[in-house]
Amino acid sequence: MIPDDALLRSLAAELGEQLVARNMLMATAESCTGGWVSKIITDLDGCSVWFECALVTYHNEAKHALLGVSQQTLNDYGAVSQPAVKEMVLGLLDRCNASIGVSISGIAGPGGGSDEKPVGTVWMAWARPGQVLEAVKFQFEGDREAVRRQAVYQALLGVKRLLDNG
Repeated sequence: MIPDDALLRSLAAELGEQLVARNMLMATAESCTGGWVSKIITDLDGCSVWFECALVTYHNEAKHALLGVSQQTLNDYGAVSQPAVKEMVLGLLDRCNASIGVSISGIAGPGGGSDEKPVGTVWMAWARPGQVLEAVKFQFEGDREAVRRQAVYQALLGVKRLLDNG
């Protein structure tokens, strides 16, 4: 399923209600989505009550400099990997006051894929300060926009799921 803008906004609004009810702030560290998660959130009036910040770190040097992803992780595993997204989200939460965060790194295409990491491979991690709650690899289908839309949806859905489960 490729989510449309209305579904993404609806999910973001539900997530916002949950965060407000828990007096929590959210933040994002995005790569392949280019800030799309934060854009969907900031399209909502009043989101400043529950959304603190976003860092778009597309280049590996930005992931290292702004989020603290180790050069060793980037060299050994690449930016599209479980270790990288874990370091991205923990680095994000070390640098802000959010109580929950999500990081996203992937290969949206049409180029850039490999046998090991084909186009549509996206890693995400969700965390609270100092604690990764979950890290998941997705394999999305479709063109660049479809891959990114699915990633935005899963990023928001993951935060909502973690809040639903306490």
